[in-house]
Amino acid sequence: MKFSEFSYKRPDLAFAMAQMDTLAHSIQNAQTVSDAKSAFLSFEKMAEEIRSLSSICYVRHTVDTRDRFYEQENAFWDENLPLFMDKQLDIYRAMLASPLRPALEKEFGRLLFDKMEIDVKSADPSIIPLMQEENSLQTQYQQLYASAQIPFDGKTLTVAQLAPYKQNPDRSVRKAAFEAEGRFFDENQEKFDEIYDKLVKNRTEQARRMGYENFIPLGCIRMKRNGYGVLEMESYRKKIIEEMVPAVCELKKVQQNRIGVDSMQYYDDTFLFPDGNPLPFGSSDEILAAGQQMYRALSAETAEFIDFMFDSQLFDVLAKEGKAPGGYCTYIPSHKSPFIFSNFNGTAGDVDVLTHEAGHAFAAYQAAKQNLLPEYADNTLEACEVHSMSMEFLTSDYHHLFFADQTEKYQLFHAESAVFFLPYGCMVDEFQHIVYANPEMSPRQRNEAWMALEKKYRPYLEFGDLPFYSRGAGWQRQMHIYLDPFYYIDYCLAQTVALQFWALFLKDPKDAWKRYLALVNQAGTGTFVEVVKAAGLKTPFEDGCVKEVAEISKGWCLAHQLKK
Repeated sequence: MKFSEFSYKRPDLAFAMAQMDTLAHSIQNAQTVSDAKSAFLSFEKMAEEIRSLSSICYVRHTVDTRDRFYEQENAFWDENLPLFMDKQLDIYRAMLASPLRPALEKEFGRLLFDKMEIDVKSADPSIIPLMQEENSLQTQYQQLYASAQIPFDGKTLTVAQLAPYKQNPDRSVRKAAFEAEGRFFDENQEKFDEIYDKLVKNRTEQARRMGYENFIPLGCIRMKRNGYGVLEMESYRKKIIEEMVPAVCELKKVQQNRIGVDSMQYYDDTFLFPDGNPLPFGSSDEILAAGQQMYRALSAETAEFIDFMFDSQLFDVLAKEGKAPGGYCTYIPSHKSPFIFSNFNGTAGDVDVLTHEAGHAFAAYQAAKQNLLPEYADNTLEACEVHSMSMEFLTSDYHHLFFADQTEKYQLFHAESAVFFLPYGCMVDEFQHIVYANPEMSPRQRNEAWMALEKKYRPYLEFGDLPFYSRGAGWQRQMHIYLDPFYYIDYCLAQTVALQFWALFLKDPKDAWKRYLALVNQAGTGTFVEVVKAAGLKTPFEDGCVKEVAEISKGWCLAHQLKK
């Protein structure tokens, strides 16, 4: 069945939640493990359908934020999904409090109960109105971002469509593109500031009502951290500053000399080659076709996966007016179907996002074949990002399908970009810790904090008089800061693991793929730390890990500079 044929009808959530009350009561009063198990599995089946409808609605809304029907349906989910999630926590509370828990742990595994305990700490009925408001504010941000109509080069462009101009070989064009983008954000400065200010205060109030000092501990719980916490992440960020930033600064000096500029201005940051960054050849359809060819050749498992994705038309990748920005992969459990959303814009990022989001989709597809409980099918997000970021490297043998004679340039571009990302990702995380530790900060103070972090994590950059960016507001382009607080460091943790997979791939591609497939097939049956160690890799928190990754990655990049 094709995605366009997936049916959508607003569910009767009031009826469903009444049934969930009954099931929670049945679990609480179950006299046998069989009775408790039956009630829990009935809940899982009901929840699967509700999650599926929510996902279908979200995809169709983000594909066209102007669609009035799905705009209204999305508003319905913004308001009602917190109510459903609270009822789900009632099921979890019943399982955790059951006198039969020891036997149920033997039946389902201890990790399921550990995950339930984390989830129960994440919400409370008293904060449901605040969670509903939070959802609404997030939607407002997405709609404001998607509304961009930026005049440039005789055209009217979205933020995503402006991207190719921001990598133009003509430095004046790059600068003009950043200026045009910055003017859109400056023109809407008050709205962007207001939405974020409300989000910070909303999340802080949620945390305080639940007994936390601020949103930081609650945010970490909602990210389902298991086996590590704030202290480990602080230590990791410190290692990035001490061990990765110097390597990045050295590579950035090489880039500066390579592109022939006397200073690294912000509009030079992502421009890596004097004749222009590598570009994939062909149309969006041809890039997708090359992706299908790549995954058919990579392994039997990926061949089966990619044919399913194409046969079911589980992609929407072309940037267009009214489409939400960014890229994501979501999952529709009732159809056992991942869905990949992106905004292709003619840059190398089109290939990056295809391999990245396909890594997520492949992992979801593999988990679906195992018929696991949702709690075991789902990974924590840093583990999910290992799937996607590692896939970007493990497909290296097929990059020529997209880049032809620019393949070597793309591989250097991709490797350098992966290394350059780590300080930025940690900067995003530290910024959020500062903001939520000081929720009364003014918009100006937040921008000042961001600029101070720029000097710590990216000391090689200069901002000149660029609108928006020079006043320290560039963080407002990063959707995760508004939509997914404390998510962004998961990309860094995952990239640190992915770079280890890359190092393995350079030595023995078959061994690297074998370990990757084994890691993916564990799905969510282990913690992040457990699945990384099971693949024979170091966790990002271990002493020596960041330093080793920095040295190997920097060494490869320096050794593979292109001949003039």
